Amino acid sequence: MANKGNKKRRQFSLEEKMKVVEAVDSGKRKGDVAKEFGITPSTLSTFLKDRAKFEEKVREASVGPQRKRMRNALYDDIDKAVFAWFREIHAKNILVTGSVIRKKALNLANMLGYDNFQASVGWLNRFRDRHGIALKAVCREDSDRLMNGLGIDKVNEWHAGEIIKLIADYSPDDIFNADETGVFFQLLPQHTLAAKGDHCRGGKKAKQRLTALFCCNASGTEKMRPLIVGRSANPRCLKNVHSLPCDYRANRWAWMTQDLFNEWLMQVDARMKRAERRILLLIDNCSAHNMLPRLERIQVGYLPSNCTAVLQPLNLGIIHTMKVLYRSHLLKQILLKRHSSEDQEKVDMRQAIDMIAAAWWSVKQSTVVRCWQKAGIIPMELTDSGPEAAASEPEIATEELWHSVAIATCVPNEINFQDFVTADDDLIISQDLMDTEVIQGTEAGENTDEAGSEDEGEASSPQQPKITITEAISSVQKLRQFLSTCAGVPDAVFGQLNGIDEYLMRKVTQTLVDSKITDFLQTK
Repeated sequence: MANKGNKKRRQFSLEEKMKVVEAVDSGKRKGDVAKEFGITPSTLSTFLKDRAKFEEKVREASVGPQRKRMRNALYDDIDKAVFAWFREIHAKNILVTGSVIRKKALNLANMLGYDNFQASVGWLNRFRDRHGIALKAVCREDSDRLMNGLGIDKVNEWHAGEIIKLIADYSPDDIFNADETGVFFQLLPQHTLAAKGDHCRGGKKAKQRLTALFCCNASGTEKMRPLIVGRSANPRCLKNVHSLPCDYRANRWAWMTQDLFNEWLMQVDARMKRAERRILLLIDNCSAHNMLPRLERIQVGYLPSNCTAVLQPLNLGIIHTMKVLYRSHLLKQILLKRHSSEDQEKVDMRQAIDMIAAAWWSVKQSTVVRCWQKAGIIPMELTDSGPEAAASEPEIATEELWHSVAIATCVPNEINFQDFVTADDDLIISQDLMDTEVIQGTEAGENTDEAGSEDEGEASSPQQPKITITEAISSVQKLRQFLSTCAGVPDAVFGQLNGIDEYLMRKVTQTLVDSKITDFLQTK
């Protein structure tokens, strides 16, 4: 009995606890799981009861996976501020020593108002242990070595080594690239010169910008739903809007943040789990991508830093093509409004979102495939793009279209259509934390992503009246009648119109059926 009383108590790491929980989730009997991991039924029950805490810690990556105890630090706000700073520095591949961390901790403690805090060696060791910093540094050592430098030798080294290992177990259908771009959604041709090269760190133009995240696979067969980040959480133009061709989020600067990117990642991971797929996702190491949640169905591969201009498929023509299509549509809108004598040339956020999504879905498969091949990630023989690969993107924005708009809007002669397309290429799309912002993050929590007010950045257009489903069906009928008077209408257009008609009729029929049932129940 004495020996039993002196038996050493076993402690489990966070990673081990999550494996136990996952084993139960997989359908195994609890008794079998307890035997497999050598734990008592009461310990298993405790793990299951605390699973929400474990999942939150993993999702936030606030503790290392080998961590066995989850007590908060004595100076928890200092700990959070130092860790937020460390993640930002580590994402930039800057070497950080223990003494540098201790000095930064003292500076942040002073800013937080702590005079008695001592950044001792013991505190540093506990800080590193809490967040698994040493472990993460070892895990990324090899990739960080490849991420330094701009030389062609580094690019060739990555092509010959790292990428071959990453894509070995995946088909082109399951290899994806995600990237963000900034868009001045209200930019008019005559203002191109003023916007060119603007990083847009704040000020008035911050109200006129969006950040868009795009993701597609290497075979060009799948383009994911775009994520648009605006500045206004509840813009007037989205009032009573329940369906959009994209996902929409908002924060103060209309930038991509770690929280927004991780939320998007978790949603993609859940979709892949439901579809029983495993994918490889290639991303750059910008500040919004540097601390990822725990993922089950997504393997993340980082592109070498400072080489995305030659290695990232979305940067090699896919996003540019999207912007060509978006700006072309905008030019047509301007001409149409001028022809109809409308005073308002600017688009509101709703119109911009619709046009950005439409431009994204209009990027051809052949364009996507060519850009992946140009990046050297997918060899030509691994893809089957067919004869379409030889065709170029449709010339939607012709020189005649640009010339007409340029004359009508008094665009300077030295500005061309490509200047208009690339005017917002230099926009900042993610946040670099300063010390004051780190402190604000620990004090305000989620309020650091607080969005702008309801009407900021919107064109002052009158609110559109709500359209009834009967009016929508009537509009489809009028459109069908108009198309019948036109020559050479493609069959695909009639097919799309039929799809809209079927959706509306199904919706109105269901509404009528539901109302009849409700009326019947009320009479009982």
